[in-house]
Amino acid sequence: MYYFCSFASKFKTMKIRFATPADAAELLNIYAYYVENTAITFEWNAPSVEEFAQRIEKTKTFYPYIVAVEDGVIKGYAYASRFRVRKAYDWSVESSIYVHKDCRHQNVGSVLLAELERLLSLQGILNVNASITTSYDPNDKYVTDASRRFHEKHGYRFVGEFQKSGFKFNRWYNMMWMEKIIGQHTECQPTIKNINDIDCGL
Repeated sequence: MYYFCSFASKFKTMKIRFATPADAAELLNIYAYYVENTAITFEWNAPSVEEFAQRIEKTKTFYPYIVAVEDGVIKGYAYASRFRVRKAYDWSVESSIYVHKDCRHQNVGSVLLAELERLLSLQGILNVNASITTSYDPNDKYVTDASRRFHEKHGYRFVGEFQKSGFKFNRWYNMMWMEKIIGQHTECQPTIKNINDIDCGL
């Protein structure tokens, strides 16, 4: 599937495809920046390439894991994971999106989120939840409100906040939940489909 996005006032073609374990090194390069320089993720140390490849494989056994590619280079990636292990939570997921630090503000995140939501909707997912770090300090160099504003722009609403639930860079951070409903809740809800059993068009 292809999307047309504006980069530096020129329209180029950006391809969205499923990630593979072979992408691990390139995706880890994107992710490691956020681990080492921000509190967006609460991991303190970046995983190995081998561990990252295993994470991709594990996610892909049931949920979508996608990458945005332009001119052969991965600009960002997104995936969904199980929200909670209890059966009643089957129709809810947690979303994650990471864009290469040099490709921010180029619509990459928006394209990835739109495609992720489309795929989740095909699975029958109804609730998409985003976990977002927030800081007590408006001038915190490790966290901005960009993620909150990004999700608000795409229809997510604030549903709750845990106080001082994450400790990184010798300071405490809150964790905010935002949510978007992408399907209709019924009394006879269809079973969730495995992403591998769906013709997704990718």
